[in-house]
Amino acid sequence: MIPLPPLTRIFLACGATDMRKGFDGLAVLVQQVLGESPHSGALFAFRGKRGDLVKLLWYDGQGLCLFSKRMDRGRFIWPSTATGSVAMTAAQLSMLLEGIDWRRPERTFTPSLAG
Repeated sequence: MIPLPPLTRIFLACGATDMRKGFDGLAVLVQQVLGESPHSGALFAFRGKRGDLVKLLWYDGQGLCLFSKRMDRGRFIWPSTATGSVAMTAAQLSMLLEGIDWRRPERTFTPSLAG
């Protein structure tokens, strides 16, 4: 997982993205489609048509960083809407990158209320 600053905003770009795009092409999508600045410090996630490739675009204060991950098996869980974006937490992003359904995670235990 990328060590993000604690208050980093994270957005998923809904729908499929042309994964041939690099830094500049994804930065244009952030501006024109999502209405955000690629240099805002937020992290933007894009998924390919097949669902097995995701690219993350993030400005770290010095320059744009582009990370990618391809799943050997399975697919990345993505919102079903075709346009817009979805905000998420760093924990949800971590689950997404592991191939876990981040929309409905289930605890394996019930936390105790007694200390």
